[in-house]
Amino acid sequence: MKIVMVNDCAHVGETLIKYLPEEFKVLHLKRTRSFFDKTFRITWKILRSKGDIYHVHYLLQDCYLTLKFGKHPIIGHAHGSDLRDTIHSRKWGWIVKYNLRNCDKILVAQPTILETAKEYNETAEYFPIPYDPKLFYPKPLPKERKIKRIFLASKHDFKIKGTDKFLYALAKVKVPFELKTINYGKDAQKAQILARKLGLKAKFINKAPHEKMNELYWEADLVLGSFGVGQLDTVAIEAMACGRPVIHGIKKRYFPGCPLVDVETPNDEVISLIYKLLSSRKMRESQISKQLGYIKQHDASVLANKITMIYQRIGHLRLKKNRIFM
Repeated sequence: MKIVMVNDCAHVGETLIKYLPEEFKVLHLKRTRSFFDKTFRITWKILRSKGDIYHVHYLLQDCYLTLKFGKHPIIGHAHGSDLRDTIHSRKWGWIVKYNLRNCDKILVAQPTILETAKEYNETAEYFPIPYDPKLFYPKPLPKERKIKRIFLASKHDFKIKGTDKFLYALAKVKVPFELKTINYGKDAQKAQILARKLGLKAKFINKAPHEKMNELYWEADLVLGSFGVGQLDTVAIEAMACGRPVIHGIKKRYFPGCPLVDVETPNDEVISLIYKLLSSRKMRESQISKQLGYIKQHDASVLANKITMIYQRIGHLRLKKNRIFM
């Protein structure tokens, strides 16, 4: 069976492909965000492609083009912003709704957007974000050191990721630490200015390749994700898989059993949690143990089995339709 995968998000497709059974041959049509690449080039790639199933990431122009070219059956894979924000846009909302209604199957990477998806397509189901267990796996905590190391892993987007809230919280933590974060995101410059204003010892580094992110997690005593919209992001999943304590704001009702915090602002509870995790190795180890127990459901080898069953089910439906029209 040949799968044509179009676009990607947070390496979800790329990670799944590594663990698919040999019976699946995958053509991955990637693109950048440059105007030519995301318009004419990807249009030409989709038009020329031939496959048994099309798996399209993001319910935007790539999915719309795939539908318009009649490339059925299509799995539309929503990743968050498309159903959380873009669907309400006057300019692009109609495309998202069209894609939802006309895809043969809808997957959502966040349970927070599942209800929205089901309003337009009853096939919608939650498909957890996978992590690659060959890249992201637990290593022992670093030896005790007087100055702890914190890695703020999310890109700097104050509205969506809320990284500014973590900076405000860290300014009130009375434990010696060094902060490392990636100089990436639309608010990266604002984050640098804010960190200096708050007196934080922060090092802004270049964006690392995905396969090198594990090293940044492993060298940290504590990893901070986001204080954003309450969804479980890739960086939090991968950091947990690497065996590091993580603080990341989620909406608990959507993630039962997840040992992360359910807060939206840098209140005293979060400041206290940062302090305790930095001060107590025992508490860090306890948090890691809980996280590793939870994170198993995001293992790419497990989720590859799940997507395999989805592909096979849709493949059978395709064969049935073909027989009807023969």
